[in-house]
Amino acid sequence: MWQRCKAERGVWSEKMLAALERGVKGNKWFSLIDKVGSERTLGLAWEKVKTNAGGCGVDNTTVTRFAKDSQSRLLVVNERLMRGDYQPKPVKRVWIPKAGSREKRPLGIPTVTDRVVQTALRMVIEPIFEKEFAPHSCGFRPGRSCKDALRHVDKLLKEGRLHVVDVDLKGYFDSIPHDRLMELVREHIADGRVLKLIEAFLKQGVMEQIGEVEAAGEEGTPQGAVISPMLANIYLNPLDWMMVREGHQMDRYADDMVILCETPEEAQQVMEKLKAWCETAGLTLHPEKTKIVDMGQAGAHFDYLGYRFLRSKRTGRLRRLIRPKSLKAIKARIKPLTKRANGRSLEELITKLEPILRGVHGYFMHAMASQLKGLDGWVRARLRGILRKRHKGRGRGRGRGKDHIKWPNCYFERLFSLEQARRTVQASLREGVNC
Repeated sequence: MWQRCKAERGVWSEKMLAALERGVKGNKWFSLIDKVGSERTLGLAWEKVKTNAGGCGVDNTTVTRFAKDSQSRLLVVNERLMRGDYQPKPVKRVWIPKAGSREKRPLGIPTVTDRVVQTALRMVIEPIFEKEFAPHSCGFRPGRSCKDALRHVDKLLKEGRLHVVDVDLKGYFDSIPHDRLMELVREHIADGRVLKLIEAFLKQGVMEQIGEVEAAGEEGTPQGAVISPMLANIYLNPLDWMMVREGHQMDRYADDMVILCETPEEAQQVMEKLKAWCETAGLTLHPEKTKIVDMGQAGAHFDYLGYRFLRSKRTGRLRRLIRPKSLKAIKARIKPLTKRANGRSLEELITKLEPILRGVHGYFMHAMASQLKGLDGWVRARLRGILRKRHKGRGRGRGRGKDHIKWPNCYFERLFSLEQARRTVQASLREGVNC
């Protein structure tokens, strides 16, 4: 019955859910295109796309413009899907900053119509593959999150699995072979029109400049596409189950993965198996970023999902820190709001900062208290810099000087405090309250 909560209500009927739970003949599903193209599924998909908003694709149709005649647009999509001649448009390539870096990465923006179709497609076929995925795969799956993955890794470290194989797949999303991916999809999907639709999305061209379309190759899933994370999980699913069969403890979030081993010999064996599997799968391990880390050694660390797991040199204890790159990204979000030449009132600035700081706490509440305290101090220093400029002060404040006397910490009592929020959560946990 667990599968029911992962199937979209209104898309999967009770009869289909029952078949999913007991298994279908040959473990293959036929006649799914009528579910993808149904008016109800497309309507639900459109509601999701409208809620998520997002930019327009190469046809310059915005979500707002699509909404004005959505019923007639969805009717046309329905007819084309039923005929089997739906053809997606090229994705629009935009370049977005990498978190904590000056580099940029490409992102493909499909048209609103293509996003609706991909969402409908995902809602129909996702429960089929959810049943096949390994428990330690947490990325982009309903009912799972980064926090589940981090809790699992923390548990394995505490159990003494201190030899960590830190894995980095070089350009994973851009290097998934289409033919091998489709073989895995065909193991469970036998509807020719659905298979053709998936291939069409894999073959979407890319437009960076108007009138210039770059043809798709034989590899890669477009980053930014609704179905890309699911397809990426499908391709790594055989690796997940290989690790399970051979008794290795793995945690994976999309293409980020770590395998935690009890001995250095086991870690080395895992590394060799990974190399062999990647070679047959057409993937490449990053030669510098893929490594074995002995977390029993003082100062050893590895980064995973925004956190840095560290063996303290001073105390020898395992610690969780905010990864330096993640900390840099947090500050990069706050700096534009806290420029010294700022026309907003202090109250308005604090209001603007609150959702950002609450989000940081929500994810990084398990980081070291001293690190959260330091980030609190940094934010207050930014605000003091604004106040100093408004009072005709020169230069920048240093240490605990006049600024701290003029505007002590209590002056910013309305500012959300990461340190205080962490203390509250810790106190609640000690009292047995589920936070």
